[in-house]
Formats: sequence, C-alpha cells, structure tokens
Amino acid sequence: MEQTFSSFLTGLGLISIIIGIVLLVFAVWSVIWSYHDARRRGKSPWLVALMVLLMVWPVGLIIWLLLRPQKTEQQV
Repeated sequence: MEQTFSSFLTGLGLISIIIGIVLLVFAVWSVIWSYHDARRRGKSPWLVALMVLLMVWPVGLIIWLLLRPQKTEQQV
C-alpha cells in the first residue's frame, strides 16, 4: 500500500513539474510577444515587457491587451 502511495506522489510531482514548465514557457512567450507588439504600436517596448513580467504575470498581460493602441504605426 505504501509503495502505491509513493508512486502516486512521484507521478503527481512529475505532473506538477510539467505544468510549471508549460506556465514558464507561456510567461516568457507573452513577455516577448508584448515587447514586439508594443514596438509595432509605437510604445516603449521595454516598459511594456517589464509591466507584463513584473505585474503578477497574467494580470500584466491582460492590462496590456486592454490598454494597447488599436492601430499599429503602419496603419496610422
């Protein structure tokens, strides 16, 4: 019985690591994407990337998506 519980905890730990890696990759991707998006829209890319990274990560991304200019520099 104890062997089964130990195997379960090992599997649970592996799943947690995989989920953590996926979230880390998504966070890094969103910072890179926000940097390029801000540069296309004529805003300070470093400021936007830092905002997305340092504000509790998903909140910063949502704020940028809500407040970013609608048109890029090429559309203006």
